[in-house]
Amino acid sequence: MSRTIKIEKKILEKNDVIAARLRDEFTKRKLAVVNIMSSPGAGKTTLLEETVKKLAGKISIGIIEGDIATDRDARRVEEAGADWVVQINTGGRCHLEAGMVEQALQTAPASLDILIVENIGNLVCPAGFDLGEDEGVMLASLTEGMDKPKKYPGMYRACGTLVINKVDLAPVLEMDVGEFEREALTVNPKLKLFRTSAKRGDGLDEWCGWLGSLVKSE
Repeated sequence: MSRTIKIEKKILEKNDVIAARLRDEFTKRKLAVVNIMSSPGAGKTTLLEETVKKLAGKISIGIIEGDIATDRDARRVEEAGADWVVQINTGGRCHLEAGMVEQALQTAPASLDILIVENIGNLVCPAGFDLGEDEGVMLASLTEGMDKPKKYPGMYRACGTLVINKVDLAPVLEMDVGEFEREALTVNPKLKLFRTSAKRGDGLDEWCGWLGSLVKSE
């Protein structure tokens, strides 16, 4: 057990060194960076598709797609109009690491205003790996149930922003969105909150407005 802990500590320490280097690079590029995390099927890619469409021509968006396999999500956001897209396939790892992002960044154009990282669908591992981002975003879907904030507190504490997606399903699921927000705030009282339905368009103006506010001025 002690050997396992030592190995994990070394991995995290190495990641933190690269993340610090990435943060310096992002600052030099005046590049705002958002790391979006969620469980599988919460709607990250659909939200990104609609975000790209809404912000097209206003800000230049780059997207790093993280998946264990396939490039399906990368193709979706590219077709939606993202200015730069890179797919990272981990081959089994349940999270992205700073070294992966650093390597992908080598091909990024200098013209990008914001970089959005769509992390691998997992409510545990991604929370432990700093990618040098300005903001960690937790995307929660109402279909996951009311208990997730307290079941996975590490993820909710690692993020500064919570997007509650699929709010259009609240009546069908007989769920109270306000109650979900209260549950999340008991875990992390500092969360910024957004309510969205990527399919129906609810909350997208507020969400995209906030993303635009992250763009760093010259």
